[in-house]
Amino acid sequence: MLSIISSVYDPLGFLAPIVLPAKLLLQELCRTKCDWDDPIPPAFQQKWKKWLTDLEKVAYFKIHRCVKPAGFGRTVSAQLHHFADASENGYGTATYLRMQNMEERVHVTFLFGKARVAPLKTVTIPRLELTAAVVAVRVDKMLQSELQLQLKKTCFWTDSTSVLKYIKNEDRRFQTFVANRVTTIRVNSEIEQWRYVPTALNPADDASRGLKAEDLMKQRWIEGPKFLLEPEEMWPTFPVDTSVTADDPEVKKSLMVNATLADINATSQLITHFSDWQRLKVAVAWLIKLKETLFKLKEKRKELERANTSGAARLDVQKEMQAFATSLGNQKVALEDLLKAETSIIAFCQ
Repeated sequence: MLSIISSVYDPLGFLAPIVLPAKLLLQELCRTKCDWDDPIPPAFQQKWKKWLTDLEKVAYFKIHRCVKPAGFGRTVSAQLHHFADASENGYGTATYLRMQNMEERVHVTFLFGKARVAPLKTVTIPRLELTAAVVAVRVDKMLQSELQLQLKKTCFWTDSTSVLKYIKNEDRRFQTFVANRVTTIRVNSEIEQWRYVPTALNPADDASRGLKAEDLMKQRWIEGPKFLLEPEEMWPTFPVDTSVTADDPEVKKSLMVNATLADINATSQLITHFSDWQRLKVAVAWLIKLKETLFKLKEKRKELERANTSGAARLDVQKEMQAFATSLGNQKVALEDLLKAETSIIAFCQ
């Protein structure tokens, strides 16, 4: 099976929608976990023979390889139009060259196509649509370097509103999968180049779902969408708001950090001020001694004021206070003071 699929030589992707069903069949066979020498189940054999029968109709498939028709004249405008789409089965792109001559006659021709099956691991449709958009910008980069044409403009088309919102987003942060692919798209294209096309008019829909050979010859895959033959003002537009809501599953949830400012008292500030334990104990010891001294002076003043109740004795109270303060003398921090300071610090922290 794999050798037959690979033998369908189609480097430009003309037959991509036809080959996709065979790739899907091969992927489905891989899910059954059959060994290399195991016989293919009858159901798969029937589907495979049906695809081979349909493939024989490709013998009647014809296409002009010259991108410019005879008698078209000088081209004054050439544009690349990339269409991207995805489904549960796969994703793909279709590229068309739109040319306009001096008489404003327009010709659209198929240029390149791709069709890939969806990964075995389940991926959401919006992510597959975004992956198809990445393929489109990579195809554009390749064609821009290979084509010997003066290209005026490139347009990217998708029927996924989610993709358009992700690409045009300016204020939301996305999950890694989406963020990486949006970055790739925005590096290789401009936001204004991305446009909306309804699914019914999107030829890449054929690449994402697959076609039979007879349908390939009748549908839009080769001819391209009809609206490209019209003036640009007649092309589809997307008037809906493109802002991304916060409940989108691909939006990264922002973390809310609440800071609380706690009141810090003087003792806490004193403890955090010193980075040395010994210096902290000395400072606290001096504060304790100052507290005790002030307390003694307060008690002495109360004692003197109770003993001297007349106003004439006020002067004697001041003298007594000065004499008492002098009697306290120069004080020093002793070992007992340091122990008391250490006990006080530990008690406060506890």
